[in-house]
Amino acid sequence: MKLFIACSKHFYTRIPEIKEELERYGHRVSLPNSYDAPMKEEEMKKNGLEAHIEWKAEMLRRDKQNIFPNDGILVLNFQKNGQQNYIGGATFLEIYKAWEMNKKLFLYNPIPDSIFKDELTGMNPQILNGDLTKLK
Repeated sequence: MKLFIACSKHFYTRIPEIKEELERYGHRVSLPNSYDAPMKEEEMKKNGLEAHIEWKAEMLRRDKQNIFPNDGILVLNFQKNGQQNYIGGATFLEIYKAWEMNKKLFLYNPIPDSIFKDELTGMNPQILNGDLTKLK
């Protein structure tokens, strides 16, 4: 299966190990937009509001082209700042885009208790509970 990985930039350090495991199982993996420069957004914010708006808009526009060629999206949702199974706004939008495109939705951990809980529940992702062998 071809999978797009989506997650907070704060979880990018977890991607190499998970990507390697997925590839051992025969999956092909696409990485998040700013994977090679995880703090690029902070850099763009320092360049002023207009620069940040332009950069962020481009990242959001890329969602469709990133997700379309894949069979599904794997969301890495770990603890961040005390919140279990964190999913931020940009990741939520990637999940929504994948759902709109009728792609398979996988969450590494359960749906977080957050503002997006009802919407995520309605999209009915498969919860892996950290077990990548459940990807089907």
